[in-house]
Amino acid sequence: MSENKRIGILGGSFNPVHNGHLMLASYISQFGPVDEVWLMLSPSNPFKVDCEKAPDMDRLQMLRLAVGDSGVVKVCDIELTMPRPSYTIYTLDRLSQIYPDYTFIPIIGSDNLAGFSGWRRSDEILERYGLLVYPRKGHSAYSIAGPRIEVVDAPEIELSSTFIRDAIAGGYDMNFFMPESVYQYIKNKKLYI
Repeated sequence: MSENKRIGILGGSFNPVHNGHLMLASYISQFGPVDEVWLMLSPSNPFKVDCEKAPDMDRLQMLRLAVGDSGVVKVCDIELTMPRPSYTIYTLDRLSQIYPDYTFIPIIGSDNLAGFSGWRRSDEILERYGLLVYPRKGHSAYSIAGPRIEVVDAPEIELSSTFIRDAIAGGYDMNFFMPESVYQYIKNKKLYI
């Protein structure tokens, strides 16, 4: 018997995944309007062409280590099997085909809303799936709420993967910024140095 779940899709390169990602996903899945949040690994973000990434399989393994056996935050690797670059509309359509009894809604930060119209078929994303928006520092989320845009009052977490990568490259200890298993993986694989 299938479940009628509402799934929030939080996409990203997760290069690497850190506690900010996990806190946001956990908050939205437990206190927001969805049953689960799927962290969707993006192999290629059309808006981040100059970013040096760890290999897809390493980023996927770090996500799996970070999420563990959570009942409300899960890992989604569907974009690794799709044509690149990946576009949200195609991913949401594919997920809807695979899981016809689930309802999907993409999750974005309020800082990304201004550029949302530049996304491929953004009008269709909004019309068919809607948007779940969380606040980011300096970008009000409440002024943009509409019939297809829901705002979730998640805590603002100012931590970025860029900061983590730069700190690791600089020799800083990032143990408290990500799950211990992820940090150990990074050290063992000598990523971001």
